[in-house]
Amino acid sequence: MGFSELEGIHNRSDFDLTQHTKFSGKSLEYFDEANKEKYIPYVIETAVGCDRLFLAFMCDAYREEVTVDDKGQEDVRVVLGLHPAIAPIKVAILPLSKKEELTSIAEKLRDQLAEDFDVLYDEAASIGKRYRRQDEIGTPFCVTVDFDTINDQAVTVRHRDKMTQERISLSALNDYVQKSLKNF
Repeated sequence: MGFSELEGIHNRSDFDLTQHTKFSGKSLEYFDEANKEKYIPYVIETAVGCDRLFLAFMCDAYREEVTVDDKGQEDVRVVLGLHPAIAPIKVAILPLSKKEELTSIAEKLRDQLAEDFDVLYDEAASIGKRYRRQDEIGTPFCVTVDFDTINDQAVTVRHRDKMTQERISLSALNDYVQKSLKNF
């Protein structure tokens, strides 16, 4: 990634105010009552901006998790472990299949959650690839609507950092996500 300056602090001495005095004809001297002397103050210039703050968050949150399967094959999981307060998407809704019986539930669930959270709906590619996409963009929770949802009215919630999954009822999902975000 290389070197990037997080904050710039520059001592400009009295140069800036001396130049301003020279070209404006107005004195910018300060009189120190305690020492009974005049002087032109130094200017300390700091530079902190959104881009630098964002760089700090990104550097802190980015990680690559390497696992090796039983055949010796390495797998790299890229994770943007942003705190949920700054994660752009809080919850992803992922129907296990594009079949109407699942997508209709998933779309209703998306609308239900979108009243309280920033939500993304994704039905493209395998569930594993969709999980990985969400890991890469920092989504803390993925909600999978599967064929069991039709019967038990519950979904599987996957936690980005713990990689655990919990079965949560549709009616309790908003409260569950709200509590989980607060206790992250």
